[in-house]
Order: sequence, then structure tokens, then C-alpha cells
Amino acid sequence: MADKELTFSCTQGAREDVVILRLSGPFTLNNMFPLQAEMRTLKPPCLIMDLTDVPYMDSAGMGVIMNYHVAAQDAGHKFFLVGINERLRALIEMTRVDRVLNIRDSVETAEASA
Repeated sequence: MADKELTFSCTQGAREDVVILRLSGPFTLNNMFPLQAEMRTLKPPCLIMDLTDVPYMDSAGMGVIMNYHVAAQDAGHKFFLVGINERLRALIEMTRVDRVLNIRDSVETAEASA
């Protein structure tokens, strides 16, 4: 069965230096390439990726997140994940990247941490 479409949108955060990237749909190898291309152009001082509407993610989706995390760190930028459901949390904890990623409960708490 083919994956449903992954859609995404960028909006300005409460502060000028914050961009919120909202994803909707499964985040998998079959549908990650448009998002990956967009993320290569995103270089705000703080990016918050909202995964509230992402039902599941595979290792390719995790790879996109980790690549952006490393690039943001190298540039001295902040990167937060919010809206993680139990299925996503299980993948993040199983791969032990919860130890390096900045995960917050909501966009608001991420912005307060920025």
C-alpha cells in the first residue's frame, strides 16, 4: 500500500527569529523528498518542527530530522520537535536520539526555550 501524501507548511513563530514547520501525513521514504528539499533552504535561527499530524515515521524520516539537527547545530541554530505521538516517541527512544534531539510538548514551550 502506498503512503498517503506528506504535506507541510511554514509559518512565522511568535518571535521574529522562529519558524514553525508543520507536517501532516506519514513521514516516510516514499514521500520525504519534497520536505527534504524545503528543509535544505530553511536556515532560521530557530526551527520548530510540529509533528502533531504525523501518524508515523520510518527511518528515512528520522534521517531527515537528524540531518537537519546536525546542520542546525553546526550553524549555531536551534531545532525543536513538538507534537510527538506515542508511535513516534517509540521510534525516537528505540534509536536513542531522544538523548540528542530537543523535544518539547508544544510549540509554545519550544518557543519559550528558544
